[in-house]
Amino acid sequence: DTMCHGYVCAVGLCDCLSCAIVRMSDTNHDGQLDFEEFTQYLRTHEKELRLMFRSLDRNNDGHIDVGEIQLSLRSLGVNVSTEQASRILQSIDRDGTMTIDWNEWRDHFLFNPLHNMEDIAHYWKHSLMLDIGEQLTVPDEFSEKERRSGVVWRQLVAGAMAGAVSRTGTAPLDRLKVFLQVHGSSGVSLFGGLRGMVQEGGLRSLWRGNGINVLKIAPESAIKFMAYEQIKWLIRGSKEGGSLRVQERFIAGSLAGATAQTIIYPMEVLKTRLTLRKTGQYSGMADCAKQILRKEGVRAFYKGYVPNTLGIIPYAGIDLAVYETLKNAWLQRYCMGSADPGVLVLLGCGTVSSTCGQLASYPLALIRTRMQAQASADGAPQLSMVGQFKHIVSHEGVPGLYRGIAPNFLKVIPAVSISYVVYEHMKKALGVGS
Repeated sequence: DTMCHGYVCAVGLCDCLSCAIVRMSDTNHDGQLDFEEFTQYLRTHEKELRLMFRSLDRNNDGHIDVGEIQLSLRSLGVNVSTEQASRILQSIDRDGTMTIDWNEWRDHFLFNPLHNMEDIAHYWKHSLMLDIGEQLTVPDEFSEKERRSGVVWRQLVAGAMAGAVSRTGTAPLDRLKVFLQVHGSSGVSLFGGLRGMVQEGGLRSLWRGNGINVLKIAPESAIKFMAYEQIKWLIRGSKEGGSLRVQERFIAGSLAGATAQTIIYPMEVLKTRLTLRKTGQYSGMADCAKQILRKEGVRAFYKGYVPNTLGIIPYAGIDLAVYETLKNAWLQRYCMGSADPGVLVLLGCGTVSSTCGQLASYPLALIRTRMQAQASADGAPQLSMVGQFKHIVSHEGVPGLYRGIAPNFLKVIPAVSISYVVYEHMKKALGVGS
């Protein structure tokens, strides 16, 4: 954060740069920053920056180049490509020489309270974990030092809490999406579906299925992270700090998502059944599971698994590719004073990339939901993935493959916003620096 959050400065809760400088420079702890304290802070910080500059300048020529940035970050467990290191350098290089001299380094970081190379590396790395209710995003990468210090699990807990609040806040739109996916062919409109759900079960019915939707966040995140780390090791080897290129992240993320989905998929089926249940149909999650097991058998818990797994590839691939492309295009065109594009840019890139990913994978998601919803005890024909596709196209046309996509898009912006705000607050509460 670079903007002051107002009244919270008075109680020491603000994380903006100016308030952080005040807290560190206020040697007599009177809550005020006088001229003498400020000049002392600048002298001390300039000495720290000089030491960091010398540690980066490995050939002692008075300039930092792309290779030196790569080597220094690699020694801290953060592996960056030549292109990424070039963007970092360009954000500091003011005279266009593609090197950083002492004056450029000092001017860039003098009013930024970073005191060692680990802080600089974290500043350059900048990661963000957002949960918008879709389970197919590619996990973030962590260094060995972050794993040993416990930062990974605190960050995963913060992400899980953000996802729980975000999904709860947008649960009515999620239930409306599932309702339209299954019952939209009968001519139910957006507002008609919402009105029908409220009339059938009251306002509380809009949150049906949210309990298990929140409950599956933690195991899914943990399984996906562990699987991603193992797959990353298989792709790049055990070399410390070996980060993945975009295409490698796509492969690793898709496989990690498929692994997590395979293990927690029965919870997905339960979520769909509980979301669509009528009043009094099930007394809870356990009762729903017992009834499905008794009436339909174990195989019912994996209905729709094939389209769900196939949907991971276009969603994860397009989501990641669009996100990286938009973020890199912004950095190359507008990044003048920082290698960090900023919160609003990252949120915008995430929203657009997620929307593109959903557009590509939505027909598979719709077929998955319909297969999850069909109960063999009802006597209706049990259609396969291909059978569902043919039935939808022949009876509803191609637009039928996108039923329920309107509430799905409506929830993206509030879900991303809620998730980000809660995530940042949870990181501060758990002691994870942003």
